[in-house]
Amino acid sequence: MQAKAKTSAKEKILNASLQVIRSKGYSATTVDDLCGAAGVTKGAFFHHFESKEALGVAAAEHWSAITSELFAHAEYHQPSDPLARFLGYINFRRELIQGEIPEFSCLVGTMVQEAYDSNPAIRQACQESIFGHASTLVNDIAEAKKLYAPKANWEPESLALHTQAVLQGAFILAKAKGNMNVAVDSVDHLSRYVNFLFHHEPKEKK
Repeated sequence: MQAKAKTSAKEKILNASLQVIRSKGYSATTVDDLCGAAGVTKGAFFHHFESKEALGVAAAEHWSAITSELFAHAEYHQPSDPLARFLGYINFRRELIQGEIPEFSCLVGTMVQEAYDSNPAIRQACQESIFGHASTLVNDIAEAKKLYAPKANWEPESLALHTQAVLQGAFILAKAKGNMNVAVDSVDHLSRYVNFLFHHEPKEKK
């Protein structure tokens, strides 16, 4: 039996950062918080990251890698109909809203709200993560537009970004209210909006 690969100090810090920053926010998170959650020393932290800002950039990239893997293998890619795939994506995002708020909220959405002006490198990393994820939806939206709304005067890229705006806003509402249900409601409205936009009424569940 092959021995399980040992998690490096760097990976421990990155994994810890995903939870700590989503729980406390980027500004309130300290290097001590990250080291404590990761179970490493400050020396180990600064061996891998020259500053907290450098950790923030790396955390955004780590988040993108993990979430990209999750979404790439999700079942919503399976339908042959592109609109079904897009709606399946939205439903998948709805299903992910469970547990405590830090468990389903977005790391890069959390960081960019705080650091967009004070930390350009973090803002850029968050932009690449959010816009990069949105770009994965564009082909399905473009195919669905061609089938269901060929004369519509909006662009697939703008709708892909709008879905991210709704999702990030849903997380903010959940944080403001301290309840995930308001986020679920927002995603349900997004699904209704997309059905309306494509003039495609949702089928009754059997």
